[in-house]
Amino acid sequence: MNNQSLYKDLLAGQINQVVTNSPSPFMLWLAPTVRAVADGSLTFEFTVKPVMTNLAGTLHGGVTAAMMDDMIGATIITLGRRHLFTTINSAIDYFAPAKPGDVVTGITQVIKAGREVINVQFELWNLTKRRLLARGYSNCLKTGLTRP
Repeated sequence: MNNQSLYKDLLAGQINQVVTNSPSPFMLWLAPTVRAVADGSLTFEFTVKPVMTNLAGTLHGGVTAAMMDDMIGATIITLGRRHLFTTINSAIDYFAPAKPGDVVTGITQVIKAGREVINVQFELWNLTKRRLLARGYSNCLKTGLTRP
């Protein structure tokens, strides 16, 4: 089994379940439910917890950015590349709030996968309210580190 199959199968084996097996300890803390896995695309659901909120009682922008960054890393892993990639820049637009107990859906899509730089788009939705909460893009650079 190649690495692409190994990592995709790890995520795909958790479809409709909360992630309990991940090389990312942060993903385990976020505790997303995997909804879809494809080459260069993921769909995860997150339940907003009180610990994820800001002073106003809404989903903290930093947590949204962290959801984006962690999902983008996992999305790149689905491509089966030998080397690890690191974020070199991100841009996020925030459109609407989410409150504790809300279930929000993160969707990623690789826009361009070059040899050295991969660009990935992220959207965060509250599907029950049909609201786009945030949209972002990241560029990730190939490192000299290889995946385990």
